[in-house]
Amino acid sequence: MANSRSAQIPVVVLAGFLGSGKTTLLNHLLHRSGGSRIGAVVNDFGSIEIDAMAVAGALGDSTVSLGNGCLCCAVDASELDGYLARLAAPAAGIDVIVIEASGLAEPQELVRMVLASEQPEIMYGGLVEVVDAAEFDDTRARHPEIDRHLALADLVVVNKLDRAPHADRVLGVVRELTEGAVLPATYGRIDPEFLFDCRPSEERVGQLSFDDLHSHDGQEADGDSDAHPAHLHSAYDTLSFTSDTPMDPRALMRFLDGRPEGLYRIKGYVDFGAHDPANRYAVHAVGRFLRFLAEPWPSGADRLTQLVVIGTGIDADTLGKELDACRGTTDETDEQAMWGVLRYVPGSEDEPGTP
Repeated sequence: MANSRSAQIPVVVLAGFLGSGKTTLLNHLLHRSGGSRIGAVVNDFGSIEIDAMAVAGALGDSTVSLGNGCLCCAVDASELDGYLARLAAPAAGIDVIVIEASGLAEPQELVRMVLASEQPEIMYGGLVEVVDAAEFDDTRARHPEIDRHLALADLVVVNKLDRAPHADRVLGVVRELTEGAVLPATYGRIDPEFLFDCRPSEERVGQLSFDDLHSHDGQEADGDSDAHPAHLHSAYDTLSFTSDTPMDPRALMRFLDGRPEGLYRIKGYVDFGAHDPANRYAVHAVGRFLRFLAEPWPSGADRLTQLVVIGTGIDADTLGKELDACRGTTDETDEQAMWGVLRYVPGSEDEPGTP
C-alpha cells in the first residue's frame, strides 16, 4: 500500500504563446488567491504588469525572477530544482508554486523538469495552457506546434473571448485539439480554485495576504472598475458529495477516467475502507490531470469521502448519481483493486512517469 506523505506544494506550469495573457492570469491569481501564498517562477520579470510594485515587493522571497531568456532553454533541471527548493522551504510559507514560462517555452520540457525535481516538498500540479482566442488562427499559422502544446495540456484557458469574432468556432477547435478541460475566460479571470485550494485569508494571522492588499482597491490593473465579479463561482456549477460508505476504487477510477467535458476541478478526500484502512486519499484533479496522496487518518476524524466538483455545463444530478454508484458494496478486498488509484500516487511503484 502507498506510503503516507506530508502535504506537498503543487507546482503548476503556466504556458502559452506571446500575448496570450499568461501574465494577466498570474496577476489575477495573485490578487484573488483567497489567502493562499503563491510562489512564482517568472521569465522576464520586468515585463510583468502587476498593478503595484508593492505587490511585487510583498512577494519578496516568494518570487524567482528569470530575465535570461526561455526557462526551458536557459535553466537546467538542477538549477530549477534549486529555485523550487527555495520556494518550498517551510520558512517561505508557500501554498502553491506557479511557473510562468516565456512565450516560446516548450511545455513538455518544463513538465519534465518539474517531474525530475528531487525536492520531496513539491509535487507536479498540472499544465495550464493559455490561448489568445482573438489571435488563435494567426498564432496557429505562425506556430503550428500549438496543436501539440494543446494536446499536452491538462487545462486550456481560452482567453480574450470578448475580442474574438468567432469565439464559438475557436472553442470548438481547441476542444478537438486537447483531451484536457477547456475553460473560457476574459482578462485571464478564472477561479483560482480551478488550480489550487484557496485558504481563507483569516488563517494568515499577522501576515498580509494578497487579498488584504487589494481588498480596498476597486480597480484591476487594466483600469476596469467592474473587472472582478463579486462571486466568481456564480458562472460555474458545483457539486458537493459526501459518503459515509467507503468508495469502490475500481468504480471511482471509472468515474474519474470518464469525467465529462466542462468538469475542471475535483478536490477532497476519499475513504477506500478495507482497501487501505490506515489512510485516506486526498484527490486533486485539474482538467485531465489527476493525483492522489495517501495520508493517515487524523485522530478522531469521521471516516468520510468528501468531494467537491466544479465545472460549467455539467449535470450535477447525474454526476451525483454516478458518484453514489461508486460506493463500495462489500468489505471483501483484493490486491489488484487499488492498482488504478496507485498509478496516480507520487512515489508508488505503479505510478506512471508522466501524466
